Amino acid sequence: MLGYAILGLVILVGAYVLAFYNGTIKLRNAIEEAFATMDVYLKKRYDMIPNLVETVKGYATHEQETLQALTEARTRSMQATTPEERFEQEGGLQSALKSLFAVAENYPDLKANQNFLALQSELSSMEGEIANSRKYYNAVVKQFNTRIQVFPGNVLAGMFGFFKQAMFEVGAEEERQNVAVRF
Repeated sequence: MLGYAILGLVILVGAYVLAFYNGTIKLRNAIEEAFATMDVYLKKRYDMIPNLVETVKGYATHEQETLQALTEARTRSMQATTPEERFEQEGGLQSALKSLFAVAENYPDLKANQNFLALQSELSSMEGEIANSRKYYNAVVKQFNTRIQVFPGNVLAGMFGFFKQAMFEVGAEEERQNVAVRF
């Protein structure tokens, strides 16, 4: 009788460990998928920036510093190799975009340019997609991190090599504000 009880306990513990492992793998895969989706939107935004810079160059010839800062922020963001680096660089890119649109307010001819207006509209839409994908990514990361930080998951997570994942958080207060896209 005692043998059956021990066997039953071993089976229960084994089933729990297996369920924990498989569930955590599913969450890790969901994090990778969420990041890949967000990365697609980020890359689309990166592709828009050169067109935006070229359009603004024609009107705002005295704003080379702002345009250069945006181009450099884009380059740094594109060169980031880890999600953590990417998240850090995205804050700088967001700030540079805000500066560019603030500068554009001083050039009425630029604000009336159809190409510029189309790029603003496209960028505004892209910012919404990025925000939505960031929310989903953070929700999945939160689930994963909670799973590996509560007992007995924290013990099993260490055994299986699961570590806390980084959230995609916007840094400074000015970077938390939306990019001003005005028409």
